[in-house]
Amino acid sequence: MLTATATPLDIVLDGLMRRYKERVPDVQGVINVMVKEGIIKSGDDIENDHIAFRTMGVPQLGIQSFEKIFLSLGYEKRDPYFFAAKKLNAFWYAPPKPHYPRIFASELRVGDLSEEAQRIIRSYTDEVTSDPVDSINLNNGAEIDAFLHKSLWRTPTVEDYNRLAEESEYAAWVIYNRYYLNHFTVTIHNLPNGYNTIADFNAFLERSGFKLNDSGGKAKASPDGKLIQSSTVAEMLDAEFANGAIKNISGSYVEFAERRPLDEFAHIPYTQLKREQRREGFEAANADKIFESTYASQTVKRN
Repeated sequence: MLTATATPLDIVLDGLMRRYKERVPDVQGVINVMVKEGIIKSGDDIENDHIAFRTMGVPQLGIQSFEKIFLSLGYEKRDPYFFAAKKLNAFWYAPPKPHYPRIFASELRVGDLSEEAQRIIRSYTDEVTSDPVDSINLNNGAEIDAFLHKSLWRTPTVEDYNRLAEESEYAAWVIYNRYYLNHFTVTIHNLPNGYNTIADFNAFLERSGFKLNDSGGKAKASPDGKLIQSSTVAEMLDAEFANGAIKNISGSYVEFAERRPLDEFAHIPYTQLKREQRREGFEAANADKIFESTYASQTVKRN
């Protein structure tokens, strides 16, 4: 709930989460079973590890445009990531204060796709003739919120969506969803014993009827074993395309993250650890598989 002292960042995050909850029933579903189990008292008790966005890597858009929003809100750009097979670049951004979520922003390397796919994508993105973020008042949270939920280009046709999906399911997702919030992430390690590891929490989720992304295993761990992640399979939604055509496509999902202590802090009780004493950043191999939460190989589980 926003207060009279809400900052522009508070307003942006509130708008993102409010619309995301409306569109992704799994969000409230996860909250409901956690409350029922006595893990939390309400959704306000959940610590949001990070939120993620997908973008099109074309000159007037992509990360270089999108990141201006969160850099202006106090975030700091950190490590780069490259996903060769999926033709993606990404960066993560550290928040201005620890209680805010990290940001993970990725972009499609459009120039690496086939000429046909590039033509389809640019037929839409070329409608954006200059960097749209440059026209936003970045001190106005409501204006940023409205921008993140507006159409950047015309509604795609089913035919264009299907053709892109054949080559890049990421491209198809972005051509329809644009800057829509891709996921938020429940922090697991601060939950009560019995639920504070990904292994235990995954078991709880599956007992509660949730379908998990099993690409690379249901629990995806970094080589150092200190960042373990999992996610639900994306919600399917009836999307309206150009000319009123309706197609059932993947929307967004919920992620879960366990960050274990760095070696020098391993002796500190879990309940006393500070955020900076745990594994920070992200892991490309984990993220590569998490991306597939919206892919048909995973969403088929929701049928």
